[in-house]
Amino acid sequence: MATPQPTRVLADLWLSETAEGLWLRRAALFALGVAALVIAAKIKVPFWPVPMTMQTFVVLSIGAAYGMRLGGATLLGYLAIGALGFDVFTSSSAEAYGLAYMMGGTGGYLVGFFAATLLLGALARRGWDRHPARMAIAMLAGQALIFVPGVLWLGHLYADAQGWAWVLEVGFTTFVPAEVLKMGLAILLFPALWRLAGPARG
Repeated sequence: MATPQPTRVLADLWLSETAEGLWLRRAALFALGVAALVIAAKIKVPFWPVPMTMQTFVVLSIGAAYGMRLGGATLLGYLAIGALGFDVFTSSSAEAYGLAYMMGGTGGYLVGFFAATLLLGALARRGWDRHPARMAIAMLAGQALIFVPGVLWLGHLYADAQGWAWVLEVGFTTFVPAEVLKMGLAILLFPALWRLAGPARG
């Protein structure tokens, strides 16, 4: 008989068994996730060839740690806050914010954030975040879901004027070294967290 696939994600280890406690802790995780997304968007780390943020790492980690439903809700909450005009995105400001900003060059990546969160959440429910090789595949797929719509939307806006070589350089290749580093961190981190969870990991 085949071994049943794991159904728990890391967030489940902290959620309460009681209905009241469950919703309170979900709300706390939601708030923590939104705060992490905002902080990751705004803090830039010196790196080559351009400074990096940790936002894609946080996006994919929320999906893996929270699962599809809570992870997706957290990303939607973050995007809704940005759509209301709050300065929560990497390059948003007092002059560039809200829906107008979201429809600019960043728009495709924001859509990709949500899609990648759902994918990582679905794969984590199947236990992919517990094994480095499967987590590597999940992270690559998540990155593809972020960059494909991001680059396509950027091309839709700027390819006629700047050319596709410019679009690919500005929207993808410049970020590859940082994304490889962040993927490596997640590939090591999640299986290690499950090993630390010990008997609670079922």
